[in-house]
Amino acid sequence: MVEIGRLVQLQIQRSSLKTGDKPNRVYDPAPLLSVDEIWVSPDGILGRGPEGSWVVDVHHRSHPATKNEDGLHGISVGFTGHYDEMRERFGGRIAPGCAGENIIAENTGRIPLEQIAGGLAVLGPDGTEKLRLDVLQVAHPCRPFTGWALNRRVEPDALKGHLQFLDNGTRGYRCQTATSGVVCVGDRLAIV
Repeated sequence: MVEIGRLVQLQIQRSSLKTGDKPNRVYDPAPLLSVDEIWVSPDGILGRGPEGSWVVDVHHRSHPATKNEDGLHGISVGFTGHYDEMRERFGGRIAPGCAGENIIAENTGRIPLEQIAGGLAVLGPDGTEKLRLDVLQVAHPCRPFTGWALNRRVEPDALKGHLQFLDNGTRGYRCQTATSGVVCVGDRLAIV
């Protein structure tokens, strides 16, 4: 295994980050909730809320408005190095986690899909493996997030270049797992 870095942020989406009807959909990261620990399972993610109760992520199969009926994208992973690149392009409103990934690992530079296609492992502080993640695909970008990042409506002539920049894993990766376990801020992420 090759360590990528420490988990610096965990979060859940309490509801969809995109609202409205096409082509006027908008992106709003307000439903994101940062937490110190998450319960990861094949069905998706629960986050331990501020009062200790478990809050269901909108990509969990048990969420009443689930966005993960097929079970193929209940977990997402992002990297601080990708956020550095997005911030260079879009400016200061880009903060780690604003794209909605559940797990954010600290790193420098870009991590391409080919590098992590064999999977990821979450390691505890003592190096013990806590959980394995199968990396399924990149989290493809969308017009609403791009408009939010630019803080304006994106016209079609400019949209293509921004979407190309945000694709190929810049907005993170969709994952799933066959096991269950608790993941905490401070754990480490490694390439299997």
